[in-house]
Amino acid sequence: MKLAYATTYDVFNSLTWTKSQLGLCGAGASIAKALKNQSIDLEYFGPLNKKKSIITKAKWSLYRNFFKKDYYRWAEPLVLKDYAYQISEKLSKFNSDIVLCPENAVPIAYLECKQPVVLWTDSTLAGLINFYPYLSNLCKETKENIYLMEQSALNKCELVILASEWAAQTAIDIYGINPSKVKVVPWGANVTCNRTIDDIDNAIKARSTTRCKLLFIGVEWLRKGGNVALEVAKELNRMGLKTQLQVVGCQPKINESELSFVSIKGFIDKSTSEGLNEFNRLMAESHFLILPTLADCSPHVLIEANSFGVPCLTTNTGGIPTIIKNDFNGKSFEVDANIADYCNYIVSKLENYIDYERLAVSSFNEYQDRLNWNISAQAVKKLLIKFGT
Repeated sequence: MKLAYATTYDVFNSLTWTKSQLGLCGAGASIAKALKNQSIDLEYFGPLNKKKSIITKAKWSLYRNFFKKDYYRWAEPLVLKDYAYQISEKLSKFNSDIVLCPENAVPIAYLECKQPVVLWTDSTLAGLINFYPYLSNLCKETKENIYLMEQSALNKCELVILASEWAAQTAIDIYGINPSKVKVVPWGANVTCNRTIDDIDNAIKARSTTRCKLLFIGVEWLRKGGNVALEVAKELNRMGLKTQLQVVGCQPKINESELSFVSIKGFIDKSTSEGLNEFNRLMAESHFLILPTLADCSPHVLIEANSFGVPCLTTNTGGIPTIIKNDFNGKSFEVDANIADYCNYIVSKLENYIDYERLAVSSFNEYQDRLNWNISAQAVKKLLIKFGT
């Protein structure tokens, strides 16, 4: 089976990814590696060139300066049709059985080809409108372009694979696509894991039984709930449980008095050995990953934490319930939950450390059994076989 792997970005050049693209592009790289491990041949059709136009530049300026609205060139039909043309040109030179897009509808919206087209993503873009901040102030034209683009892409796809039940149901509800061609296959972690259960047992036993270490990882402090994580750490210390909050991915401004229990690490580049070692150390030492996010699809960091035997404290929003099963690999709280709800849960686990150890081991088992790229790639390979043979 040969796949045309269609992405707008360069799958294996992380230096070209922006911080906001790391999750999506990292998933694309991990999916490619996992599929190759399943003996599937991939022909890479990215990066694609984004068509430049005086018209789109003028529209951006008009909407931003006069209407105070966001206009996105990547949703413009002339850009999308050029992406489709580039893919078609590449397809004519290769003997691909299937076109697989691990990104979103953008590269394949207007693609016409003889091969079956498959989309594997974490959410429709329409499902993120007024859910994610960057899609919450859209001009009418961009909204319409997004709906037209995705409707076109989903209609032509033989198979639509989504990373969560929430994303799958959202796609069905918004676009009325046939549920029979929609499948749910969770994503994995964007870090390599060769850890064994013995490694996890040793890491758990090395964690303090009298102090709590919380780890927050996120580029967007407010959307990811960093302010809530800070209040949880503050309250735990007030309650008498010595707690340290490690912050990775951003540089929030906090009061000087809070620096006694908060350590801000900023962005850690996992593509370097130094960065990866530091990331691994922070994960392994933490009792919980805390991510009280306001809006998310399928955060890789939750799965990455589980791969270290670290339970996750997060929210019941977006695709997170597909990842986090309460008291198996963490706990999902309501978005408007009280700080006390988080604190009481943490204290109850750490006061009875056997319960905590059981939860931590169970978190690793969830990663091993269903939340890794190998499991995901096996499931997708089975789905693709019917189209590629």
